[in-house]
Amino acid sequence: MANAYYTVPPAVNEVPLNYAPGSPERKALKAQLQAMKNSTMDVPMTIGGQKITTDNKVPIHPPHELKHTLGHYHKGDAEHVNMAIEAAMKAKPAWENMPWQDRVNIFLKAADLIAGPYRSKMNAATMLGQSKTPHQSEIEAVAELCDFFRFNAQYLTEIYEDQPLSEPGSGIWNRMEYRPLEGFILAITPFNFTAIAGNLPAAPAMCGNTVIWKPAETQVYAAGVLMEILEEAGLPDGVINLLLVDGPVAGDIIFSNPDFGGLHFTGSTKVFQTLWQTIGKNINTYKSYPRIVGETGGKDFLVMHPSANVDQVVTALIRGAYEYQGQKCSAASRAYLPKSHWPALKEGLLRDHETLKMGNVEDFSNFMGAVIDKSAFDKITGYIAQAKKDADAEIIAGGGYDKSEGYFVEPTIIVAKDPNYRTMEEEIFGPVLTIYVYEDEKYEETLDLVDQTSPYGLTGAIFSKDRAAAIMAVEKLRHAAGNFYINDKPTGAVVGQQPFGGARGSGTNDKAGSIMNLYRWISPRAIKENFTAPKDYRYPYMGEE
Repeated sequence: MANAYYTVPPAVNEVPLNYAPGSPERKALKAQLQAMKNSTMDVPMTIGGQKITTDNKVPIHPPHELKHTLGHYHKGDAEHVNMAIEAAMKAKPAWENMPWQDRVNIFLKAADLIAGPYRSKMNAATMLGQSKTPHQSEIEAVAELCDFFRFNAQYLTEIYEDQPLSEPGSGIWNRMEYRPLEGFILAITPFNFTAIAGNLPAAPAMCGNTVIWKPAETQVYAAGVLMEILEEAGLPDGVINLLLVDGPVAGDIIFSNPDFGGLHFTGSTKVFQTLWQTIGKNINTYKSYPRIVGETGGKDFLVMHPSANVDQVVTALIRGAYEYQGQKCSAASRAYLPKSHWPALKEGLLRDHETLKMGNVEDFSNFMGAVIDKSAFDKITGYIAQAKKDADAEIIAGGGYDKSEGYFVEPTIIVAKDPNYRTMEEEIFGPVLTIYVYEDEKYEETLDLVDQTSPYGLTGAIFSKDRAAAIMAVEKLRHAAGNFYINDKPTGAVVGQQPFGGARGSGTNDKAGSIMNLYRWISPRAIKENFTAPKDYRYPYMGEE
């Protein structure tokens, strides 16, 4: 049980640096980018604390500069999956029996390393490997990741402090033990957020679980840096095992292992549903029912009420749709705008659109970089190419793309005549915003349309000065978004302030960055200790008159 001595310092959000011209952080980051460009990084697997190399070395290229090689990672096979399971299970007894405050200490130290001596390296790796601007990298790869570690430490303290009643004088001491899950955890992490890649293995590990971490291959460059930080912070061997293999290779072995204890996942809805089905088919194999936690796709919306401010909506759409090339599960990808304001909105969107710069993220004047890989490029441009042909869609801005130097897709605005046009319904995961212009008097009907259009339920926003109209949106869109924004863009959730996650086709809504997520990685045991156990089975009512 926690006490004052062991309670961690109250968590506060890490303040992002701004990298303004002339600032020391800008100078340091520029130097770090150059240093990493002038060298090559070798990223091995880390299994049981051992650095595992293979003959299958895969090159790592910046998405915005395909001719440059940042380094290589060592791709594994089925043998390494089995090694990772063995390492996780071997490390488990010592890790789960380590005092919780010592486990927490490791991640608090990691946060300070990220915020301090590793700040530039963490940002540079994320910028180069994932084509993020300094701002986009700083707010998540540094600030959000620090927040995950620090706030999870605070939440874990609160969990351990939550103890059952023990009546004074009863001779009974009741306590709750918050055990880790039985077995090992598999963390499958995405390319788009280094912070998510860090949190998904770290949250279960902080609770005493051992983890196999399989990052997206397009995030491996920064994952290697993060593994370096965790090791410097004192993470014991085998607690988090960095496994670099194809998904099916890992899944075939892990999901058939009796010690599989849980899945922490961020990625596509289709993949998550497939994994869930596989786990369900193997349910008789496992020692315990595995915990399945997932944050998946989104088709996130912004609705403007006629009372709202045009400039605010324009800014929210530009930032919400195009920051990090729209490669956020929370990105604003469909907008419902009132006809009375459409001329002014269109003018504002086109005005701002003309100023958006796209290119190499090492040029700090750019607002956007490249999309992550060829597969993403092909998918996104396929939607754009089709929209150019369709009569019920009009591209009013952007629509260009080029992969000769990097995977560049222009920020694109589509106006749909049909509210059920495919780019209003399907997740694109790129810099494509689709707008439907509605009749002002059909605001309430439009809210119903928003709720019924998409299978997802991740994020959404309403802009309105009319409080009654905002309340109506909150009520009608109750299940349409797990993170709902009033007069703000639907992106940018902050740990401890807006715990993130959605339901419907968007996941299990276990709210990363909150105490709710940590509860999923523990298995409570209630312990009753009787100081004066009875010596006679008879109860008082059984006495003779």
